[in-house]
Amino acid sequence: MQSSPDICLSRRPLVIVFLALVLNTGLARAIIFYSTGDPNYNTTAPGGSLINSGWQYEGTWGGFLGTPIAPKYFITAEHIGGQIGGLFFFRGIAYPTTAVFDDTDSDLRIWRICGTFPDYAPIYTLTNEVGRNFVNIGRGTQRGAPVTTTNGLFGIKTNGWLWAAYDGVQRWGENGVAGIQNGNGILATGPIGEVLQATFDANAGANECHLSTGDSGGALFIKDGAVWKLAGINLAVDGPYNTSNSGPGFDAAIFDERGLYTTNSILGGWDQVLNIGPAQPGSLYSTRISAHVAWINSVINGAAQADPPPVLQSSASADRQYEDELNSMVDDVAKTITVALPGGSRFYRLRACEPFTIQSIQIQNGKLVLTYQ
Repeated sequence: MQSSPDICLSRRPLVIVFLALVLNTGLARAIIFYSTGDPNYNTTAPGGSLINSGWQYEGTWGGFLGTPIAPKYFITAEHIGGQIGGLFFFRGIAYPTTAVFDDTDSDLRIWRICGTFPDYAPIYTLTNEVGRNFVNIGRGTQRGAPVTTTNGLFGIKTNGWLWAAYDGVQRWGENGVAGIQNGNGILATGPIGEVLQATFDANAGANECHLSTGDSGGALFIKDGAVWKLAGINLAVDGPYNTSNSGPGFDAAIFDERGLYTTNSILGGWDQVLNIGPAQPGSLYSTRISAHVAWINSVINGAAQADPPPVLQSSASADRQYEDELNSMVDDVAKTITVALPGGSRFYRLRACEPFTIQSIQIQNGKLVLTYQ
């Protein structure tokens, strides 16, 4: 593949989404490693020279990941879907989403949340990504059975591994940016713009990784000085592959395409990769954050948006479940909530984005009026 930003990808990559997840979508799952198929490998935060390399910034969005980038905003991939009101889980806290912003020039999507994140990732704004090592985080599949081809006089060789069971486990791996590609055409729904490309190379290190279905929306971090910063959002991988020129093919993490068949993006059908020359590894692709900094800043630093007003909840006992008072009326200017008088004792509280408190309760015109602040 070419690494020039003005050359389209040589064949159509697979967008990496798992169809049977909570977020119902139509389109990479856990990180796949060259060195091991152990499903428990790299399932906790990295240490040593990779400490604070991005793991601490990842939250779960349905079956995928998202990354907080401001006190009230997180970023992920648009193609994984979602809806306003959905819950984003970060460090054990559930944050309902209140608004969504899509970049018209990429697959990036930013969500606004109800509440305030305790921490968020810094953005990589430099354009020197090529040749830089990175840490990638995802929730894709385990590594499956080997993919093999017959290599003439040398017998059977392993080319990579099939995608196996999806377990939703968050894992991290390492790789390096090999080039910047024009990603337009990866999705049929609109432009993608520049993507960071990394190849899945044999014997490149214990943490050398590829992506699979479900890794979409996960983050790619590059170190800038002493600080790891968000540089990409997982989008797609090369594939599918085949071992013959017929049939549906299969999805796999491939470190050497020689001898396999790949799809012809222009004519269709299957073309065999010649079994000559150096190894030809498959690639992963992440939307390039540095190409969309202006749009990101326009969202997170744009005109302040008001949070939704608080919702009154009540219960017959302080230690029982509270439920929304559906017939209450909220005046967010006067900071009052009016509700019918209860038939007996009731306990009230507020469900809100900010820490409002009930200041007083009065009876007016036969109704209960609560003031809050």
